[in-house]
Amino acid sequence: MTADYLVIGSGIAGLTFSVKIAEKFPDRKVVIVTKASEDESNTKYAQGGVAIVLNKEEDSFKKHIKDTLIAGDGLCKEDVVEMVVKEGPDRMEELLLWGANFDVNDSGKFDLGKEGGHSEYRIVHHKDITGYEIERALLSKAHQLQNISILPHHFAIDLITNHHLPEVDLDELTCYGAYVFNQKSGEIFTIKANSTLLASGGIGCVYGHTTNPVIATGDGIAMAYRAKARIKDMEFVQFHPTALYDAKGQSSFLISEAVRGFGAYLRNKKGKRFMLDYDDRAELASRDIVSQSIDSELKKSGEPNVYLDCTHLDMDAFCEHFPNIYNKCLEHHIDIKTDWIPVVPASHYLCGGIKVNKKGKTTIANLFACGECTRTGLHGANRLASNSLLEALVYAHNIFKYHSKNDYKSIAINIPDWNDEGTSIPEEHILIQHNLKQLQALMRDYVGIVRSKKRLKRAIKHLDLIYEEVEDLYRESKITTSLCELRNMVNVAHLIIRQSLERTENKGGYFNVDNVKK
Repeated sequence: MTADYLVIGSGIAGLTFSVKIAEKFPDRKVVIVTKASEDESNTKYAQGGVAIVLNKEEDSFKKHIKDTLIAGDGLCKEDVVEMVVKEGPDRMEELLLWGANFDVNDSGKFDLGKEGGHSEYRIVHHKDITGYEIERALLSKAHQLQNISILPHHFAIDLITNHHLPEVDLDELTCYGAYVFNQKSGEIFTIKANSTLLASGGIGCVYGHTTNPVIATGDGIAMAYRAKARIKDMEFVQFHPTALYDAKGQSSFLISEAVRGFGAYLRNKKGKRFMLDYDDRAELASRDIVSQSIDSELKKSGEPNVYLDCTHLDMDAFCEHFPNIYNKCLEHHIDIKTDWIPVVPASHYLCGGIKVNKKGKTTIANLFACGECTRTGLHGANRLASNSLLEALVYAHNIFKYHSKNDYKSIAINIPDWNDEGTSIPEEHILIQHNLKQLQALMRDYVGIVRSKKRLKRAIKHLDLIYEEVEDLYRESKITTSLCELRNMVNVAHLIIRQSLERTENKGGYFNVDNVKK
């Protein structure tokens, strides 16, 4: 297959770029590859909203920039922060034109929310399913454009670069598209593209306990890493402080930060509101501080979880703002009118990733990246709540602007077919599942919220054994989605551990006990 623009991922980042470029060039073909159904993405599960300065009387760009820089703990790129914050209102206007709906108050203005780390009310939201609403609107718009083709249940295995083309000069590393696996037919084919955009989302499943959907296996980052793109700041994994804890010890459903912004208290088993001991902002401290504080409480008590207390809040208003959260708790036999919600930190967001410039360009020619798989410099060491959807909108727009002004050169080369001679269908699926569970336990136990050099070095040794077994399986077996995902997660885990060992100073979401000055 050939495409003018190949987009890997169907969340807010990939769809925003696709819609814009397809409208600009109606005679050019945009192909979107997504490994699950077309609406399944990290975007779909974003509850809180989009942080945008709209109320200029009380809020300002300067305040939003300052809040972002504080959360990023000195590692944000200030020019990037300023650019993203100032473009927010224009990008929101586009979402509205495309049909996205957001909550308004009685006076008809946006009902702005407030979350941890924000000094003002500036979160534009749709109930507690903001990402779901944005995804709906973008897909609806994409389906109206004849030159966009969406390929659901197609898995991008690897990027095609000079390394696959011995006759091509290697002076400049260039991307020519991707090898793609049709999960329903089993066919592996090439998509040759003049421009490729990685918009593949996050890495939460590397930790197992995560607020991310099961598709968040770091595929884009792993593909870019294997293609020799620059990957940076992988040590900064943000753990969301409040994922719903269930009886099995699994945590997946997110209790939005906006609930704490609404006035909920964090309590330990004894009922003490402990956040006041750790930070003057209490429950509204930034996520890294809240997560580390909960981790400290759990280590002191030996308990598996803490609690979020909403019983003192206006329940009618709560149910209006957070109907999805209220109903999910009821499914778990938790009536928040009388019961505290058991919560625990879980892997939530990656602040690092594929290094890109302001135009979304990676270190490989013709390869762009956008959204959670990237390291733009906006988040620094810790993401400010609700800045991620904003970042995706702004960078998708920047990549679109670049393509509008800089026309590509059509690629006239022959790409070799995928070669799987000598491989067989893996009979022992149990080996994949066994290694996956080992990997996830390793990351939780050795590379979690609080790390140490000793644990990180042990993690490398254990990971090397998993890597060897997985690579043997990959060489010998025909492609399956679960095997490719496991291979990608091993690559991502390696990057997180290695870059954690390289960091000698605690910043934002990264905390190593050996870096504490005694």
